[in-house]
Amino acid sequence: MGRTRLTFLGTGTSQGVPIIGCRCKVCSSQDAKDKRFRASVYVEHEGLKVLVDAGPDFRMQMLAHGLCHLDAILLTHNHKDHTGGLDDVRSLNYIDRRATEIYCERNVLEDLIREYPYVFKFPKYPGAPEWKLHVIGEEPFLVYPDSAEMELVWVHDVGYHYRTPDGRLIPTSRSLEDMIDNADPASMKASTGGVEIIPIRGFHDKLPVLGFRFGDIAYITDMSTLPESEMEKLKGLKHLTLNTVGYKKHHSHFSLDETLELAGRIGAEHTWLTHLSHTFPVHRQFCEDVARLCRERGVASAVQPAYDGLVIEA
Repeated sequence: MGRTRLTFLGTGTSQGVPIIGCRCKVCSSQDAKDKRFRASVYVEHEGLKVLVDAGPDFRMQMLAHGLCHLDAILLTHNHKDHTGGLDDVRSLNYIDRRATEIYCERNVLEDLIREYPYVFKFPKYPGAPEWKLHVIGEEPFLVYPDSAEMELVWVHDVGYHYRTPDGRLIPTSRSLEDMIDNADPASMKASTGGVEIIPIRGFHDKLPVLGFRFGDIAYITDMSTLPESEMEKLKGLKHLTLNTVGYKKHHSHFSLDETLELAGRIGAEHTWLTHLSHTFPVHRQFCEDVARLCRERGVASAVQPAYDGLVIEA
C-alpha cells in the first residue's frame, strides 16, 4: 500500500481569513499562515487524486498548487463555501477530456440541481461544466483512478460530445439520468481497480454531513456532532483533521474545548485543526495556546492548527 498524502488547500471558515473589511490583529497579520482560503483538501491516495470540497476559492487553490487533474471531487455537504467553485471544473473537462466525477449525498445532489440549473438543462448550454454524479451515503464506496467511459470532445459553438469506440460523436447528456450514477455501494465493492473510501457521518447543527477516511488519514470538517456509532471508523489513525471555529460553544461547529476532548478520545497520533476563524489568535500564538491546553487536559494526541499549504503523510 502506498503512502497517503493530504494537502490543506484551505483552512478558513465560510468567509475565509482575512474577512472583508475586518481590521483585527489576525485579519491584518502579514504571516502567510494567517491567510486562509475556504476549507478544502487535496488527497493523493493509492493512485487517486481527490479533492474534498470545491468552494469559492477552488480556482485560486488549484492554481496556487499547480493542480490540473482530479480523479474525483468529494462533497462533505451542500453549503456554498464547499460547493461554490464547481463551475470552474470546466477547465479540467477541457484538459482531461472527461466529465468531472462528483461524489455526494442525495440531498446535496438535489441542491446542486437547484443552484446550477444550467448544468442540468437539456439540451445543454455549450460550455457548461460536465459532471458525472455519484450518490453516496454512510457505506464505503469505490473511486477509480482516471475513470472515463468515453472521451469528451469539444465541438466549437455546439458543446461537448462523447466519442464512442467506433468514432461517432454523441451529446454528453440528454437527460438527468445520464448524469447520475445510482449504483449500490455494496455492488461497487465487487468491482476491481477501485480505491475504497470510508465516509464518516456527522451533523452540522441538524444538517447531515460527511467526513472521509483515506487509509490512516481522516478529514472531518463542519461538524458539531459526531455520533458514537462512527468512532469505530476512526481507530488507528496517524492523522485526524477536526474543525473548530472559536472558543465559545457554537451551534454548528465544534468549539475548541469540544475538539480537544474529541481528539483525546479518538487518539490519533496527530490531530490538525481546520475551519479556523479570526476569533482565534494569530497562528504562532494559537499554536502555543493549543499546546498549553493539551498539556493541562492530558490530551495525548499532538494537536496543532493546520494552515493553507500544510502537507501531511501517512
